[in-house]
Amino acid sequence: MTRPLYVIKAGSATLDRGTVHAEIAALVARGARVLLVTGGATGIERHYEAIGRPMPQLRLANGDEVRYCPPEEMGHLVDAYERVTLPAAEAGLRELGLSVFTSVAARGGLVTGRANRPLKALSAEDRPIVVRDHRAGVPDEVDTVRLRALLETYDVVALSAPVADRDGGAPLNVDADVLAAVLSNALGADHLRLVTGTAGLLTDPADPASTLTDAYPGDGARYAGGRMRQKVRAAEIALKGSADVAITGPHTLRDPSGWTRFWPVREPAADLGLLTKVVAVPSVSGDEEELASFLVAWCRERGMEARIDEVGNLVATRGDGPRRLLLLGHLDTVPHHWTTEWREDELWGRGSVDAKGSLAGFLEVLAHADIPEDGQLVVVGAVEEEISSSKGAFHARDHYPAEAVVIGEPSGSQTLTLGYFGLFKLKVTASVSSGHSAGMDATSAPDRLIDVLGAIRESVLKEAPDALSAVIDITCETGRDRHRAVGTLNFRVPPAADLDLLRTLALGHAGEEVSVEVLRATPGHAGGRSGSLVKVFNRAFAEAGIRPRYVVKKGTSDMNTLATTWRGVQMVAYGPGDSSLDHTDEERIGSMEYRSARSLLADAVNRWFALPEGSRR
Repeated sequence: MTRPLYVIKAGSATLDRGTVHAEIAALVARGARVLLVTGGATGIERHYEAIGRPMPQLRLANGDEVRYCPPEEMGHLVDAYERVTLPAAEAGLRELGLSVFTSVAARGGLVTGRANRPLKALSAEDRPIVVRDHRAGVPDEVDTVRLRALLETYDVVALSAPVADRDGGAPLNVDADVLAAVLSNALGADHLRLVTGTAGLLTDPADPASTLTDAYPGDGARYAGGRMRQKVRAAEIALKGSADVAITGPHTLRDPSGWTRFWPVREPAADLGLLTKVVAVPSVSGDEEELASFLVAWCRERGMEARIDEVGNLVATRGDGPRRLLLLGHLDTVPHHWTTEWREDELWGRGSVDAKGSLAGFLEVLAHADIPEDGQLVVVGAVEEEISSSKGAFHARDHYPAEAVVIGEPSGSQTLTLGYFGLFKLKVTASVSSGHSAGMDATSAPDRLIDVLGAIRESVLKEAPDALSAVIDITCETGRDRHRAVGTLNFRVPPAADLDLLRTLALGHAGEEVSVEVLRATPGHAGGRSGSLVKVFNRAFAEAGIRPRYVVKKGTSDMNTLATTWRGVQMVAYGPGDSSLDHTDEERIGSMEYRSARSLLADAVNRWFALPEGSRR
C-alpha cells in the first residue's frame, strides 16, 4: 500500500504553539510520510537579538520592507535556521516519539534555485536605487532521489530556506511557502497544507470569520494582502502538480472550517461541482481520510447525517425507517494521480471512472431522493476496495445490512451489472537447497516454482474452464542454505465455481519443496433479472428510452465481499464511465454520461422506495 505524502509549511509562530506537532504525529500514525517546511521569521529575529546584530532591511518602491540578504548576511541567516528554528521543530516532534531529519535546503544541494533579478528599492533619502547583491531567488530543482530516501527513513523530514544557487555563490533566500509548493510538485505529493495564523484566506481581513472556502486559479489574489500574497502564489504554483492544496489555520491543519481549499479547475456547470472536486482530492488506497472528511462536510451542509466509521468509511444517511437501500461505492483509487482537468466535456483525472463518478452520483441522489417514512437510504464510501484487504466492504457487510444494494462501479450509463467473477488468490513458494544451477539435472527455485505454478493452473482450469488466470508477482531470495522463489497466482473464477474444490486441488500441489497458501477465496456472485431491484432499473431505463445491456463482469467488486455472508439480498452494480479506462492514464468521464447515470439512478431509487410492501423480492 502506497504511503501518502503530506508537504506542510508552518512558520515559527505556528511551531511555537505546538498544536501542529501533535497533528503531524497523527498523520504519521496513519502511515503518512511528512515533509515539513519551516518558516523562519520569528527564529531569525531571535537569533539576531541573541548575537546583537541589527537585521538589515530594504524599502521597496511600494513602501514594503523586506529583509536585506547580501552575501555576508547569508551565514547568519543559515545559523538562525540551524540554531533556532530547525532545532525547535525537531525537539517538539521528538517529544512525541517521532524520528526527524532536519536541514536547510541548501545543504548538499537538496534544493537549488535561480537568483532573482536586481532589486529596485529606495535609499534612506527616498531616491530610487538598484540593489544587485540581494541573495534572494526562486527554488526550481529538487534532489528527489535523496529526499525520497530520507522520507522513507524518517517519520518527518524538516527543511528550511535558503537553497543552493545553481550558478554558485552564497545560498539564496527563498519564500518558505513557495519552497513548499515546489517540493510538493517535484515529489508528487498527495496533500499540501500551508498553515497560517488566520482561518485560511479571509475575504475581509477585519473579519476573522470571513474565510474563503473555495478558490480557483486567479481568485485568491483579489483578497490577499501582505504575507498572504505569497501563500496564494504558492498555492497556485502547487496547482500545477497533483496535490490537493489548502491554506489552513489559525495555526492548525486539521480544522476544515478554517481552510481555503484551492481547486485546479472550475466545474463547467454547477451540477458537476461535486464530481469535479471529488476527483481532485487524491485518495489512493490507505489515504482516504481527506476525501471522506470533505464529503462528510458536503453532506452535513445539505442537512444529511454523515460520519466516518471505525475503519474509515464514509457513511451518509437519510431516513430512519426499516426498509434500507444501500448504495455502496468506494473512496480509494489506484496510485499515480495527476492534475484534474476538464477537456471540453470530459473530466480527466484518477478515479473519475473507478469509481468517484459513481460515488459522487450516489451522494447527489441521496441529497434529493424521495424517501418514505418507513425507508432509509444509506451511502457508504468504502476504503481499500482497490487492494486485497477490502476492509471497508467487510465492515459494511457486518454492520450495514440492507434489503437491496447498488454497488458503485462503472457499468456505463446504459448497462446494468448483475454479478462478478470471484477471486481465488494463491501464494506459492518453492525452496531448494543451495547449489550451482548449472550442474547436471540441477533445478533452481525459479524452475521449481514455474513448474508448480503451471501444474496448479492446469488443475484449476480443468475444473473451472471459464476462469481467468495470471501470475501477478514473482520474487526470488538467495540464502546460504536454501534458495526460495515466491509467486502469486491469481484466478478470476465464475460464480458457479466450487471454491472448496479449487482450494483442495491447489493445496494438493504442496510438498517437501513447495508450500501453497490461499490468500483469498472470494466467491463470484450473479443475480437474475427477475428481482424487484432489476425491475425498477428496467423501468428507469425504459423511461429514459434506453435498451439496457446486462453483464456479469470478469473482475471482482465489493459485491463479492457482501455475498460471502448475505443471502437473499438483491444486488446490482451501476455507475457511469467506461471501465476499460480503469487504472489507465486515459481515465476520464463525460459530463453527459455522468448526468445520464445520475438521473437514471435517481429514478430507480425513487421507484424502489415506491414499491408496495411484499413486492420488493
